[in-house]
Amino acid sequence: MRIFDPHIHMTSRTTDDYRAMYEAGVRALVEPSFWLGQPRTSPDSFYDYFDALLGWEPFRASQYGIAHHCTIALNPKEANDPRCAPVLDALPRYLVKDSVVAVGEIGYDSMTPAEDLALAAQLQLASDHQLPALVHTPHRDKLAGLRRTIDVVRESALAPELVLLDHLNETTVRTALDSGCWAGFSIYPDTKMDEDRMVTMLREHGTDRILVNSAADWGRSDPLKTRAVADTMLKAGFDEDDVDKVLWRNPVAFYGQSGRLQLDTAANGSLHEGNSILRGGE
Repeated sequence: MRIFDPHIHMTSRTTDDYRAMYEAGVRALVEPSFWLGQPRTSPDSFYDYFDALLGWEPFRASQYGIAHHCTIALNPKEANDPRCAPVLDALPRYLVKDSVVAVGEIGYDSMTPAEDLALAAQLQLASDHQLPALVHTPHRDKLAGLRRTIDVVRESALAPELVLLDHLNETTVRTALDSGCWAGFSIYPDTKMDEDRMVTMLREHGTDRILVNSAADWGRSDPLKTRAVADTMLKAGFDEDDVDKVLWRNPVAFYGQSGRLQLDTAANGSLHEGNSILRGGE
């Protein structure tokens, strides 16, 4: 079984997670840029973080046979902080990097005017750089937020087939698919979706334009939830081709629109900028 996790925050995970993910079948992933967990006080902290997504995390992943890609953006939550506004002007220099396969996470958190501006500006950047966009739908007022998001996408220069609407659930899936965009689902232990609900969703809506991710971060989350979905699909009567489509071919098809996917998992040397993942070295 091969698995491509299309949304997982590995900067918040340990190297043991990389090992466990490989053993579960994960061979590729996309790590979207997101908020720090506390307010960033300077744009420079974004730039160090972006550099880590482009350098250190691909190195860590390669040591465990996993191809690492990322998406770069000013996230919705921090789009409301005026101190972070200069990040928008700096994004073009990151969006040309080979391992950047989309602009994201963008979208809405609290649906403020500042978020309106940041979303529209970054959809334009995606169009300018011929990249897909990974869009975070809000955790509150989800259906209203999704509809507002789709309106902004329709007003943009970016085609809907280049947009992935993420963090969906039963109340938003039909609207998302009807928009022509791709539909993403985050599987969590306690919140968002679980594997059983996901399989019910797949039975009802099919497997076209649907992506499943673990979105694992600093909170209670599980980087093996993609494998849990695969196993639950098989138990529910889906065949191996269905599993491969949802958990491999669909994310490859979506992010492949960037023209930048490199699924070769050869280890990228033993050191990154003189550093090893081993403390003390060998």
